[in-house]
Amino acid sequence: MQENDARKLNQMFNRISNLIAAEKDYLTELDGAIGDADHGITMMLGFGAVASELARSDFEDLLPSAVMTTAASVFLNAVGASTGPLYATAFLRAAKTLEARQSLDAAGQVAMLQAITVGIQERGKGQRGDKTMLDTWIPAAEAGVAALERESGPGELWRDITAAGESGAAATRSMVAVRGRAARLGERSLGHVDPGAASAVLILKAMAEVFVD
Repeated sequence: MQENDARKLNQMFNRISNLIAAEKDYLTELDGAIGDADHGITMMLGFGAVASELARSDFEDLLPSAVMTTAASVFLNAVGASTGPLYATAFLRAAKTLEARQSLDAAGQVAMLQAITVGIQERGKGQRGDKTMLDTWIPAAEAGVAALERESGPGELWRDITAAGESGAAATRSMVAVRGRAARLGERSLGHVDPGAASAVLILKAMAEVFVD
């Protein structure tokens, strides 16, 4: 079970890498409006490095937690921007959570989602409404918990998660940034979707494709 789970996480990171690469220009365009116009490139480099490193791994005896620990280290080394420490902490939190679980079933997937969200919150000291990636991750995690409580199947569970994440990201258009580089713009950040929130939606979509398959 754990061997299969490790391979599933490898598939997840591969899918994230491919989707981020395909949407690199879109993310960079969003970041160009309120940031340094490098978010698409940064995310592509980070997840590309993770996918490349995992491609050299032997999954015969690799635990799911080890996959997440590797992802944290590689992403941090590849990304020097503020996004690096945020996702590195998130993946380390997820690794710790997975150490205590027997399976990456629906409950394990939601627990991982919650751990990623908590890791980002702890590292960035942010909250919903700050116009950051947390405006995607927090509602997505909450939707996952709610769907799990309703005993939803995998398809419904991940539809709810991604829909909540998409709604959260869209809501950043009407927010004024209070954290990160965009905060320097003040009211001028209004009317723009946060690029970190947008890339988080792509990550959720990639996760959904792998876990619903």
